[in-house]
Amino acid sequence: MQLGMVGLGRMGANMARRLTRGGHEVVALDLDPNKIAELEREGMKGAGDITKFVSLLRKPRAAWLMVPSGDATESMVNKLAAVFEAGDIIIDGGNSYFKDDVRRAEALKAKGIRYADVGTSGGVWGLERGYCLMSGAEPDTFQTIEPLLKTLAPGQGEVEPTAGRPLTGRTAHLGYLHCGPVGSGHFVKMVHNGIEYGLMQAYGEGFDIMRNANSKELPKNIQYNFDLGEIAELWRRGSVVSSWLLDLSAIALAQDPGLDSYTGYVQDSGEGRWTIMAALEEAVPAEVLAMSLYVRFRSRQQHTFAEKMLSAMRKQFGGHVERATGN
Repeated sequence: MQLGMVGLGRMGANMARRLTRGGHEVVALDLDPNKIAELEREGMKGAGDITKFVSLLRKPRAAWLMVPSGDATESMVNKLAAVFEAGDIIIDGGNSYFKDDVRRAEALKAKGIRYADVGTSGGVWGLERGYCLMSGAEPDTFQTIEPLLKTLAPGQGEVEPTAGRPLTGRTAHLGYLHCGPVGSGHFVKMVHNGIEYGLMQAYGEGFDIMRNANSKELPKNIQYNFDLGEIAELWRRGSVVSSWLLDLSAIALAQDPGLDSYTGYVQDSGEGRWTIMAALEEAVPAEVLAMSLYVRFRSRQQHTFAEKMLSAMRKQFGGHVERATGN
C-alpha cells in the first residue's frame, strides 16, 4: 500500500522505515530537507511541500500525520483538506485530543474525505519492536488502513494470547485494534498515557525510598546502601512488577547510576491532563492518576530522586530531552 508520512521526527521517520521494510511505498513530507534526503537515500520518495507531496500520491490518497498535537496538527489537517478529494484518508497518529478528532472528521465528511485517529505507542524503540496501535475510524476506513497497522504493529511475537480468549476476527493479540468510531483510538491512548503516568510515579517513588534507606536519620542497624541498578535488573526476572518501564529504568540506572545528568524537571505531554478531564466528566475517581500528574507540576519547582527517575524513563522510551529548570 502507498502512504504519505507527514513529519519525520523521533517516531515518524522510523515508522516510515518499518513500513518500507514491510513492502509498503512511503512518500515522506517534512520541512527539513536533511530528513527528506536521508529517507530518499533509503529508497523512499520525499517532498518538502504539500504540492509535491500530493502529486506523488496515487488516488485514493492516504496521509499519516506524525506531528505535534495542537496547532501543528490542526494546520496540517487543514492544508491536506484543501487539496485532498473524496475518498482520500487523513490519519492522525499523534497525540491529539479525542474531541478534536470528532470535530475534524465531521468537517472533512462534507468533502467526502475520510479520517482516522490512531493512538501510537512505541517511542523511539518502535522501529524494531513495533508499535501498539489504537485506532478510531469508520469500519470501511479501518479496513482500508489495516495493512499499514498490521505492518507497524509488533505482531504476536513471544507473548502468548490470553488463555480462553477467542482469536478469530480479533487483532489485539497482534498489537493493533479498531477501538470504535472516530476519536475512540485517541481516547484509549489518552487513558493509556494516564496510566503510564501512574506506573512511572510508582517506580519513581519506590526507587526513591530505596535510595534513601541509608539516611543518617535512621538507626544504624536499619541503614541500607542499595545498588538500585542491580535491584532493577533483579526485578526484571520473575517479579510481579516487571514491565518495559522497569526495563527502561534498568537501562537508565546502568548508564547513570545516580541519575546525576537529570534535574528531575518532568514535562507532561497533555494526555495525563485529558485523562483527568475525562474522569471528571464521567464522575470516575482517579486518585493515583491525578496525583501523578500533580507531581509533574511540582517537579518544575522542586526535584527529588523520584522525579529524576521519571525524567530518565521519559528519555528512554520517547527520547524526551529534559527541559532546563525554569524554562
